[in-house]
Amino acid sequence: MPSTVIRSYRYDPQRRELAIVFQTRRAYTYSELPAETYAGLKAASSKGEFFNRHIRGKFAFTREADDLPSDPRPAKATKGRRAERRPLRA
Repeated sequence: MPSTVIRSYRYDPQRRELAIVFQTRRAYTYSELPAETYAGLKAASSKGEFFNRHIRGKFAFTREADDLPSDPRPAKATKGRRAERRPLRA
């Protein structure tokens, strides 16, 4: 059954890193995650519940750059600098 919280995840056993993309499209990488914890996530009937109980707040993580499209409105110029616009993703 698809998760209402987690969009996708993958585990690198050599690095002991779990990469998770949430339904919000925010991506995080959790470090030093034991293979047993990943196996538990994989087997859990509720991925979000397992994540909240066994991973969130228990492992160091880094937040990856957002995968959401940028705002299509023109960027406002800032004082003394030219504002940058990121291209929209298809």
